[in-house]
Order: sequence, then C-alpha cells, then structure tokens
Amino acid sequence: MRVSTFTMHQSALDAMLAQQASLSRTQNQISTGRRIQTAADDPAAAVHVLELQRALAAAEQHKSNAINAKNRINLEETTLADATNVLQRVRELALRANSGIVDNATRSLFAAEIRSRLNEFMSMANRQDVNGDYLFSGYASGTQPFARPANGAVQYQADSGERQQVIAPGQKVADGHSGDKVFVKVPEGNGAFVANYAATNTGTGVLGVGSVVDRSQWDRGTYSVNFTAPGSYEVRDSGNTLVTSGAYQSGAAIAFRGISFSLTGAPAAGDRFTVRPAASESIFTTLDRLVSLTSTPTANVADQAKLNSDMTAVLQQLSQGIDHMGSVRAEVGSRLSAIDVADEARDAFGAENQRLLSELQDVDYAEAVTRMNRQLLSLQAAQSSYSRLAQLSLFNYL
Repeated sequence: MRVSTFTMHQSALDAMLAQQASLSRTQNQISTGRRIQTAADDPAAAVHVLELQRALAAAEQHKSNAINAKNRINLEETTLADATNVLQRVRELALRANSGIVDNATRSLFAAEIRSRLNEFMSMANRQDVNGDYLFSGYASGTQPFARPANGAVQYQADSGERQQVIAPGQKVADGHSGDKVFVKVPEGNGAFVANYAATNTGTGVLGVGSVVDRSQWDRGTYSVNFTAPGSYEVRDSGNTLVTSGAYQSGAAIAFRGISFSLTGAPAAGDRFTVRPAASESIFTTLDRLVSLTSTPTANVADQAKLNSDMTAVLQQLSQGIDHMGSVRAEVGSRLSAIDVADEARDAFGAENQRLLSELQDVDYAEAVTRMNRQLLSLQAAQSSYSRLAQLSLFNYL
C-alpha cells in the first residue's frame, strides 16, 4: 500500500489535535472543578445533575418562603402578646371600676384610660410587616383591616382568608391569621349561653357568671326568668311554656336545662332576666361597651345593679378575649414549630443532594492532574516526533 506524504502529515496532525482537545478538556475540568462540562461528557450523569439542581433550587425557594413566613408569624406573635397585655390591663381597670366604692367621677377617669387603651389596641390590630402588608387582613394584605366610621362601631373591612406559604414539597403553612378570626369571632359569654336583664327591671338583682353543668341537657334554647314576686321566680321557654319555678335566695344558683347562673340582690316583682345561646362578639364591641359603661353615671340603686350586671358580663367577655388570644397564640406556636421541623428536614435533604451532586459533577483533582500530566507528555512526544518526521525526505538518502 502506498502512503502519500499528505496522508502521513494529516494523520499526525489529527492525532495531535485530538490529544490537544483531551488536554484542553482536562485543563477545563481542573480550572472549573467540574467533571461534566457538557452533557456529552456523561449523558446519564448530566440528566441526574439537572434533577438534583432543580431540587436544590426548589429547596432554596422553600427556604425563602419559610423565612418570610417565620418573620410574619413572629411579628404576629409579638402583636398578640402586646394585645393580650392591653386586654389584661383593661380587665384590671374594669374590675376596679366595678367596685361598689367607686363613684361616677372616678369611674369616668377609668373610662379615659380604657378609651386610650382601645385606640392602642386598634393600632395593634392594624399593624404592618416590613413590606407594608397588614398582618391581619387575610388575602387582602394591602387593605387596612379595621376602621371606625364617624360615630360608628369599629368594622372589619378585609377578608377572612389566610395566606399560605409553601415551605416544603407538599407542605404549606399560613403566615398569619385574619383579623376576623383573631379580633371579631370571640366566643360570647361563657361560650354556651348569655344571660341578661330586662331594661325595665326596677329591682337590684345583679347577674353573676353562668356555666353549663350538664351539656347533654342544654338545648341552646331561649328562656326568660320572671320574678312573680320578690322571693319567687319561674322559668319559661320561647313558647312561654313553664320549665321550672322556685323560691329565690340571693347568691343561690338558678338552674334549669343543664345550665346554671347566680343572681344576687333583690329583684322586684315583674323583673325579668333572659338566657339565650352564645354567639360571638368582637373585642372592639366589648371595649366600646366598657367605655360606655364607665362613662355613664348611675342615679340610683337600680342603675347601679344594672351597671354591675353589665360589668360582670364585660369582665367575662374580656376573659374570653384573653383566652381566645391564647388559643390563637397556640396556633402561632404550632406553625413556628412546623417551620422549624421543615427547615431541619430541608437542610438534611439539601446536604444529601449536595453530596450526590458533588459525586456526579465535581472533579477528582488527583486523578485529573495525573491525567493532564500524562496527556501533556503524550502531546509533547507527538509534537517532537512530528517535527523530526516532517524533516525527512528522499534527499536524505541520496
């Protein structure tokens, strides 16, 4: 077979270029620290690398979501703690204002501080995060949740939703509560029923705190306790059917249909007290009611008895509000705990994925340097051989 000079030179050059390409690839691996420069280097590993990179990118997004959620939830917890302190202070003022030795003038002084605390409480309910979003506006985070129209009651003007943040694959956590749930839907009375007096009462009967003694008998009906005489009463349902009757004794419990409440003082004949199922009441309504009670003077013993009954009801409602805040704070704590658990799982998952990614794409420097030196020597030897071969000619043998 005849080999031309051109073929000989071309083959030598192709071999050197191939060696040069291999050396360049090895040098790139060493300089970048990556074994896989293109998908062609290792197609199967390249696909796996892309999957791991997507998983790590998603984990970073979940981490960012978790940080944002945690910041908002921590701010909410602080706000709820501040609001609880305000309610506890207001309850203390209400207890002092309900004392029999407090006169109208002194009670009005309590009203001034309670009104100030009400404004402070409303400011907390309208608190914003660092991004200017309202904490308690649900999905409508740009809408101020609470506002008071001129000469009106405080109204909730946002929605009842709860924003969700994805903190792990298939796991979401709400980054706050709606103001409707926190401040508006507070269980009324003792949570089961509410007792009240008739506005036409003329006696000195004062309602105490009621309770459910047998839930199986409580039918959530509406009842009236009518005093037929100063020392006797009868209980009738909403259809005016007699339920029970008895002799009245100040401080003794009046019980029927699984519920019980106390009554003190001296109700007059014709006085009436009502019982109805509990609903919910806004904390702002409770505070407004307390401001009104402490601002309104009493003129006689009957007025004082009504005031004491109303104050007892407000005190109970404030206690409900404080307990309700505690329940919401417990939910906040469980959400923070869920985020912490997700953080730990995500960190462990991320560390394992980083390890797998490193095994797939990171270069083994010892092996790569050895390979580079071997390729460099091979290339130098090929270049040296070619330089000698290129000088050969038939004239060398003539």
